[in-house]
Amino acid sequence: MGVHDHRKSSPENVQCAIITVSDTRTEETDNSGKLIKDLLEENQHKWVDYQILKDDYSSIQDTIRDLARREDVHTLLLNGGTGISARDTTYEAVRDLLDKEMPGFGELFRMLSYQKDIGSAAILSRAIGGIYQNTAVFSMPGSSGAVKLAMKDLILPEITHVRHEIEKQL
Repeated sequence: MGVHDHRKSSPENVQCAIITVSDTRTEETDNSGKLIKDLLEENQHKWVDYQILKDDYSSIQDTIRDLARREDVHTLLLNGGTGISARDTTYEAVRDLLDKEMPGFGELFRMLSYQKDIGSAAILSRAIGGIYQNTAVFSMPGSSGAVKLAMKDLILPEITHVRHEIEKQL
């Protein structure tokens, strides 16, 4: 069975939780979180939870653990906290929980960022994807441009395929 056959037998929609990691954003100023919601809805997927967290390693991990336990959450979409400043802990929090990493997500995200958007500054991005407790996890930078790129070029084209692959082992 090839990749196109897998896509055909994948679920039609996926239920997602959105986590914005930021020390400054509020629901009113979280343009990236709103963009994720809009893109999910435009593509017939659902968001079943939305939270804004401070950039804190333990809080991020606790929230991922809690959301992954929920039956109605298939995918976690994190944005923010993936840079290289001292406060950026999202990458470590996600990486340290993953059962399986999808290195291609971060690699392709950086390549596309380099080619389409920000040039050599792409090396500062620490986008990461993988599987935790049978839940897909995608962590992307918090800028709206980065979210749009990750969602449109990488996550949305494969989100149902990823879910299909996870469900095969359940």
